[in-house]
Amino acid sequence: MRNKVHVKAGQRLEHLEAVAKKAGVKLTHQRLEIFRELAATEDHPHADSIFRAVQRRLPTVSVDTVYRTLWMLHDLGLVTTLGPQRDGVRFDANLELHHHYVCVRCGLVRDFESADLSALRVPDAVKRLGSIAGAHVEVRGVCAKCLARRPEPPGTTRPPGNPRSSTP
Repeated sequence: MRNKVHVKAGQRLEHLEAVAKKAGVKLTHQRLEIFRELAATEDHPHADSIFRAVQRRLPTVSVDTVYRTLWMLHDLGLVTTLGPQRDGVRFDANLELHHHYVCVRCGLVRDFESADLSALRVPDAVKRLGSIAGAHVEVRGVCAKCLARRPEPPGTTRPPGNPRSSTP
């Protein structure tokens, strides 16, 4: 399993280099180390976990550099995000079977129902990971209000609480 992750990490690094070159993004030593750390794991780490791991090898790396690099990688389409999108966990009192639409720009979350999505069968591969308590679909996009304000090209949106800043 570890060798499989190592091979995938190498492929991801090659892809990063090609995408960065095409986008005109400089791959600094810190950026490469941050990407290598993320690419070498299947744990879906938090930015702070990546920071701590990279800091062991590069004591001068800052938390800000890690966050800015991760968002740059996100904007280039090289990483995705999952889980809570704002400043922490979101709460939902609706216990009926439903799904969520999340605006990646303003953080709007709205419930929606879909018989088609509710009828999806959980794959056996997921069941082998452990017991299943439930499943729902989270659809991400840019809401109509945000689109009306200012459309952005695909791959350049980010959840609120993660302001754009200069790249490291």
